[in-house]
Amino acid sequence: MILTVLSSLDSLCRQQACEALAAAHPPAAVVVHDLLENGTVVRRVFSHDGPVQRHETVLEHGCLSCTVRLDVVPTVRQLMARGEEHVIVGLPSGVPASTTIAALRQELGRDCRVSSAVHACAPDCVEDHIWDRHTLFESGFTPVPDDERTSGEFVMGELSFCDTILAAEPDVLPVDPDGRARGLQLLRELAPHADLAEDAARIRPGRHDYAAAVGRTVPGTVRTARTSGGPFTTVTHRIRRPLHPERFRHALATLAAGCCWLRGYLWIATAPGCRIAIHGIGPRIWLENTGPWPTSRAEPHLAQEAAHPGALQDPHTGPGGRGTVLAATGDSLDGDRIAELLASCELTESEMNAGFEALDDPFGLTQPN
Repeated sequence: MILTVLSSLDSLCRQQACEALAAAHPPAAVVVHDLLENGTVVRRVFSHDGPVQRHETVLEHGCLSCTVRLDVVPTVRQLMARGEEHVIVGLPSGVPASTTIAALRQELGRDCRVSSAVHACAPDCVEDHIWDRHTLFESGFTPVPDDERTSGEFVMGELSFCDTILAAEPDVLPVDPDGRARGLQLLRELAPHADLAEDAARIRPGRHDYAAAVGRTVPGTVRTARTSGGPFTTVTHRIRRPLHPERFRHALATLAAGCCWLRGYLWIATAPGCRIAIHGIGPRIWLENTGPWPTSRAEPHLAQEAAHPGALQDPHTGPGGRGTVLAATGDSLDGDRIAELLASCELTESEMNAGFEALDDPFGLTQPN
C-alpha cells in the first residue's frame, strides 16, 4: 500500500487538497478526521464510489494528535486488508504529519510505505500565520483550549518535515495575486528541500524520506536556502568565540526584527559546555539547551544534519567544534547589520582571558564547562 499523508492549518485548505488529490488519483481511498466542539473525533472514509464509512471517537486525554494517531493505524490496516493500493490521509487542523507517520511506521512497518508527506496551505496567508501571536485555539484553528502552539510554530514544523507543499486556495475570498506571489516565494525560502506544487496532479510520488524529514526538525539544524529571487532572503553568520550573554540578550530583539524564521545554535559564555539551540518564528523566540557539544560529527544530532543535502557544513568553529551559527530568513534583511550585531556580542580577548565565572546568566543556562 502507498500512503499520502496530508496536514494543514486550515480545514478548508485540507478539504480542497484532499479533493484535488483524490481527483488526481481516482482509485485512492481518502480518510479524513475532524474534531467537533464536544470533543468527538469524526473519521470519514471515501472511495471513488462515494462514502464508505463514518466513525466517532471520544478525544483521548484531551490530545487530538494522540486520538487521531491511535485511530489512523487501525483504519489504514483495515483498508490494507481490503486491498486498497493507495490511501490519502487528511489530518485535522493543527495535527502534525510527523506523529501520524511515526505511528504508521512503528505499527505497520514495511507493509505500508509513505509516499508523500504533504502540507496544504494558501500561499497568501503563510506570512500572516507566521506573525500571528495567538495560540491555535485563540485563532480558531482547534477547539482544544490547552493547545498553546502558535500558528507559526505549527506551520514551520510542517514546512520542515514535509517533502511537498500544495498550494490550496478555497473559494471563500478572492486571491490577491501580489500576495500569492509573495507567499510562494516565502515558501520556497522557508522550505528549500520541498517540492512546491500548485496542482495536485504534479505532486511527485515517492519523495518522502523519513530520516531526512526527522533530521530537518532537529533543534539547531541550519540548512542553506536556494536563491529564489524575491523580497525574502536568508542570511547565515558564524561566530567562533563564545557570546557575551548580556550583550547577546540586548542584541536579540534587533537580530530578530523582521525575521520570519531565526534558527541555529549558540555558544554562550555562561553555558560553555552546552549547545544552545535558538528558535525564532515570527514574534516568538526561545532558546533550548540541547546538551553537551558533540565530540565528533558522529554524534546523533549532528550526524543527522550532516547526512542530508542542504545541511550546513561549517569547518570554521572554535575548539571542540564549538561556535555559533545563526540563520535568519526575512524580508529585505540587512546581512551586514546582522553580522555587526553578532560580532559585537563576541567575547573580547580580555574577557576570554578573564574567564566566564563572573558573567551574569540572563537566560538561566548556566552549566559547568
